[in-house]
Amino acid sequence: MKKVFLFLIVILPIVSYSQSFNEDKTAFSNFVKRMYTATPFEGVKIVDDYEHNYLISVVSLEKAKYTNESIMNRVAQVKAQSQASTFLNGATISMDMVITTKETRDSTNNVKTIVETVEQIKQNSVGFAQGLELLTNFDNTASLRMVFVYLRELKKQ
Repeated sequence: MKKVFLFLIVILPIVSYSQSFNEDKTAFSNFVKRMYTATPFEGVKIVDDYEHNYLISVVSLEKAKYTNESIMNRVAQVKAQSQASTFLNGATISMDMVITTKETRDSTNNVKTIVETVEQIKQNSVGFAQGLELLTNFDNTASLRMVFVYLRELKKQ
């Protein structure tokens, strides 16, 4: 009888804590889904609750481009890590704009000018975002894209 009582005293707090953690994670996942459904977004956001700050990295991928689910999961993970790294460590962005014009004449000697603008943007980020875990993934409202939400707890300051 003492062994059963001791077992209950030791195991019950562990079981109740694990259930609470899963319930909190499920509630947070549902909150992020509702937030995304209300106004779809991609990128990094800081979300805080009463006790924790979280960095979430949201990636949306077109399902038709990926024939293999594991490849789509890996691409989403790499993009989420890239977004988080850029957010946490900064990035150097350079931009070049090239404008070209071309004139053409038709048989009636009318001049037509065509202007073409090409913008080149390069981003360089150095760093590594550790500790990202997949919180949830779901189809967007049109079911054409898969949305991945990655999570990392930040230290509260």
